[in-house]
Amino acid sequence: MKRWVKWTLGALAALVVVAAAAAVVGTQLAERKSQRQVRLNLQPVTWATAVAAPDAATLERGKYLFNSRGCAECHGSNGAGREFINDGKGLRIAAPNISPGEGSVVARYTPEDWERTVRHGVKPNGHPVFIMPSEDYNRLTDDDLAAVVAYAKSLPPAKGRAAVVELSLPVRLMYGYDAIQDAAQKIDHSLPPSQPIPAAVNAEHGAYVANMCIGCHGPGLSGGKIPGTPPDWAAAANLTPGQGSALARYPDAGKFVAMLRSGKRPDGTAITVMPFESLRQLNDVDAQAVYAYLKTVPARPFGQR
Repeated sequence: MKRWVKWTLGALAALVVVAAAAAVVGTQLAERKSQRQVRLNLQPVTWATAVAAPDAATLERGKYLFNSRGCAECHGSNGAGREFINDGKGLRIAAPNISPGEGSVVARYTPEDWERTVRHGVKPNGHPVFIMPSEDYNRLTDDDLAAVVAYAKSLPPAKGRAAVVELSLPVRLMYGYDAIQDAAQKIDHSLPPSQPIPAAVNAEHGAYVANMCIGCHGPGLSGGKIPGTPPDWAAAANLTPGQGSALARYPDAGKFVAMLRSGKRPDGTAITVMPFESLRQLNDVDAQAVYAYLKTVPARPFGQR
């Protein structure tokens, strides 16, 4: 056998061994990472009384937030949970039952457990939540978090189960090697809750509402491939005025709000991946405020997240 053939075969064999070793190590790292203890220094929960005896306004606010901020998108409008990712190649994600019914994962949740999970992406046992975008909800005011929890607890009991998190090998390796971060890694856990501000069509209120966008579009809102999603999922758009900005299609708030309602661009083409089941539930003030805020964010090139 010619020497170059031997060298080629030897190099290929070495690459196979290195790749296999990297896969084994990456899988072990992913398991260790998912089972780590996330230490939180929680402040006393002050909103628990509003959940214990919610008034009609609190429940109405909770229903609005549940349906417009993405809770129903994954857990279903009845809170029973549902599958929302299944690429047929080993990646399958289903949200758990958070209604008061059979199989509910929140049946024994204390207010502190809700605080950990929703705001910090940490389960009651201290392990990180893998898929829930708690970075979107970390800035909720105490009143809004209380309203969401009160509404979830008021839902009619529905039969469901615990979360299903089945990761394909590539996703598991990306998670293990930190190319994919869980919510607990992304959140500044030292930040206090946001303070209430009046709902109005302005950038300040829009910034509060737009926190629901950072899980997909990134903290800088410049979009790019959403880490951990199936390969055929479209990248998140750049919502800043920077290179490749999607905002160029929406010269006024009316066109932007129409997109949120219809799931289509002004030219009639459909937008994939975005959670329009939730976004179309935004009221006019919130939707227009998001547009007002996006017009003020610093420009970033597409994909810097």
